[in-house]
Amino acid sequence: MPEPIFIEVANSEAARLVLGHQDSTRRLFERELPIKLDLRGDQIQISGESEIALRASEVLKQLLDVAQKSLQGGRTFDTRDIERLVRALKNGEDTSSVKSTLSSTVLVSERGKPIGPRTPGQKKYLDAINSHDLTFCIGPAGTGKTYLAVAAAVAAYKAKQVARIILTRPAVEAGEHLGFLPGDLEAKIDPYLRPLFDALYDMMETDKTRMLIEKRTIEVAPLAYMRGRTLNDAFVILDEAQNTTPMQMKMFLTRLGFGSKMIVTGDVTQTDLPAGQESGLRVASRVLHSVNGIGITHLDKSDIVRHTIVQRIIEAYEKSEGVS
Repeated sequence: MPEPIFIEVANSEAARLVLGHQDSTRRLFERELPIKLDLRGDQIQISGESEIALRASEVLKQLLDVAQKSLQGGRTFDTRDIERLVRALKNGEDTSSVKSTLSSTVLVSERGKPIGPRTPGQKKYLDAINSHDLTFCIGPAGTGKTYLAVAAAVAAYKAKQVARIILTRPAVEAGEHLGFLPGDLEAKIDPYLRPLFDALYDMMETDKTRMLIEKRTIEVAPLAYMRGRTLNDAFVILDEAQNTTPMQMKMFLTRLGFGSKMIVTGDVTQTDLPAGQESGLRVASRVLHSVNGIGITHLDKSDIVRHTIVQRIIEAYEKSEGVS
């Protein structure tokens, strides 16, 4: 039996955060991995097969650092983060960036909630946003594409890097058939744009958000309303971009003005375009992949941060459809 590994615990409260309520973290590690964890005084003892025990100890050290910072007002982690880390350890994936990922904060919401990446893929996505004027993010549902884009936009606005935020989505009908929906214009477009409103309201006070929308400092509108405009000093997000046609995508991308950032998000596996119509997102990612100044980030099922069953749903569909 290999010699156990010991981790010094400088702060007992941080250790309790890492080990979880009623030792939930310890039980999860031991259930999924061939190791055993014990808290002995000011040390965590890790016993088991050498390589996995060593990798687990490195993850636990990083989590202790994150927990220590969270006690001082920084970000923390939850059960879903631990589950992802255990899954990564089990699958032999890289876990060296746990601390840098979970310690990064894009925005602190007006309710005091720190918002930031939860996976290495999300960290790369946010790094791409910071270093490019135009960023594409392509990935499945639940990977935080829209939420993190909105967080980056709100952070840029609060830092006075941009004067306004523009959030847009294509109506599946591309704007031509909105007249068939009941109500005034706001009621007609609400079903398409509601996810963007939900993200905004999670980060800013509702009354303040509504005031900024009324002043047009925050604009939430269908893609068809972008035609003919030049978007200067703005943070612009195109969501659900897989439902654009190539012509619509080209129209949108050429709206980018001076002092602006643009993010395009979507899932090319979930297009609602008519059969035979190629997605503008798929075309753009192919045509623009080597253009200087444009960042393209691909997220996958390992970056899903919704309920764990979402990942299983995606895996089941991929298996059914023969996707590797």
